[in-house]
Amino acid sequence: MSVGPIIEIKSLQKTFPGQTGKITALQDINLQIMEKDIFGIIGASGAGKSTLVRCINFLERPSAGTVFFNGHDLSMLSDKELRKARQSMGMIFQQFNLLLQRTALANICFPMEIAGYSKAEAKERAKELLELVHLADKANAYPSQLSGGQKQRIAIARALATNPKVLLCDEATSALDPNSTASILALLKDINEKLGITIIIITHEMSVIEQICNRVAIIDQSQIAECGEMAQIFANPKTQAAQKLVFPEKSVSAQFQNKAHSIRIVFNGNSSFEPVIANMVLTCKAPVNIIYADTKNIDGKAFGQIVIQLPEDKTSAERMIHYLKARDLAIEEVGEIL
Repeated sequence: MSVGPIIEIKSLQKTFPGQTGKITALQDINLQIMEKDIFGIIGASGAGKSTLVRCINFLERPSAGTVFFNGHDLSMLSDKELRKARQSMGMIFQQFNLLLQRTALANICFPMEIAGYSKAEAKERAKELLELVHLADKANAYPSQLSGGQKQRIAIARALATNPKVLLCDEATSALDPNSTASILALLKDINEKLGITIIIITHEMSVIEQICNRVAIIDQSQIAECGEMAQIFANPKTQAAQKLVFPEKSVSAQFQNKAHSIRIVFNGNSSFEPVIANMVLTCKAPVNIIYADTKNIDGKAFGQIVIQLPEDKTSAERMIHYLKARDLAIEEVGEIL
């Protein structure tokens, strides 16, 4: 899918002055975001993800380190050059930020007016974008006449007005209901595929990342805890921050404490639809205790995980592990992630 890095973040740090000294919002952030990726950045509130997205387009200047966009070091650009670079980075927000006194069409025209487009050119482009986001019939509607999902579609059209190479989405679905969220994510994926625009999703919701992203960075306590392919992170979460996202209901330690001889099995694609556990129990002639189970749709593919408590009998337990490994399933002892 990816053909080269469009954004490279190098040793980025951001601090803010506080009453008792400097507050570190971001520390030693290093990321490569490839062209045409749908890249997720996920973390809890206060982890630093919104600060990071503002540093990517230099709305916030890093205290140290830098961001390369299309091979250009943003810290070395003049104010005029930086404004030009930002036109290639569209941005959408949680609260839409539409101009209330402007129609949907006029809202989309606004960034083109600033960029120096003629009125006729801006209007024609805005009409094309209304078609793209499936709201051609709302051209003359004001924001107060639109639903939340429709407002966000207009915000997306506005962000695309100057033909950006990157679309930054800062909690873009947090204010929407589940149906509107799914619709907006489907639209973003369609835009990525049709226009080849790199999309960066900032969110605290793992379900958003799972539905749309092919790569993800997990930010925890101002640092990148883990980064990689979505399927890889799901199959083998190495850090506690990643484990809490894979096991969302409770912390991992609380979920599985005092569960001896427990293993986690990851099913991918085809295997997630096979009755593996039932067949294993029948073959090995020993029962197991199912502690946790979950199924997810990750980047359009079915993935599942299940945690089982094996029999206390060592021979039976080893036979079951051998049975699962023979079917090329990813297996890990729960004790490794406590």
